[in-house]
Amino acid sequence: MLGFFLRSPMAAHVLPFSVFIAGLMLISAIQTIPTESLWVKNPEYWIYPLQTFLCGALLFFYRRQYAIGNPRGMGLAILAGIMVLGIWIAPQSLGFAEPRLAGFDPNVFSSSPTLYWFTIVARFLRLVVVVPLVEEIFWRGFLMRVIIREDFTNVAFGTFQWGSFLVVAVCFMLVHDTADWPAAFLCGIAYNTLAVRTKNLTACIIAHALTNLGLGLYIIATKQWGFW
Repeated sequence: MLGFFLRSPMAAHVLPFSVFIAGLMLISAIQTIPTESLWVKNPEYWIYPLQTFLCGALLFFYRRQYAIGNPRGMGLAILAGIMVLGIWIAPQSLGFAEPRLAGFDPNVFSSSPTLYWFTIVARFLRLVVVVPLVEEIFWRGFLMRVIIREDFTNVAFGTFQWGSFLVVAVCFMLVHDTADWPAAFLCGIAYNTLAVRTKNLTACIIAHALTNLGLGLYIIATKQWGFW
């Protein structure tokens, strides 16, 4: 039974996201341990690379089960990616919210260039490659379809149904920090709309990757590490 599940389309769409969320939960659990050790106080410095590797391995293992191919609607994808980036950074950029300076700061490794650049590269790999793949495969590729019909593989990608559309937008919002809820809800709406308009998973992944690439560059430029 377990072997059958692990080979199923549901496992392919759900397991990478589950491992990703488990990594975030592990960070929260480890941070409760009283210590002055950097690696325990800030476990994201080693859990994020581990999370990236494990999710990447799962994505590669299940690669034939994803409808990733030639993109359609690239104009809409680029527009959505830029729009979502603008929504995400608008409060700080326009002065409506305090800069988010506390967070995953790679400068803690400034004395070791190798470790510093490994941290930067690993962080961008997670942000720009793994996160868009994991999240779009789960949110738009799985949840948005399985709500419509349990046998989600028989639901065309991008099929519109109000209940599914709104539930995914709300759930997408809830997995983010509360400070990001307004932006995350609007971003969920934008990515859902892109899925409905293009009927193309690749377009959604590209839009999400473009958003996250822009966000990563914004973080480096402004040192607002709290956006990581």
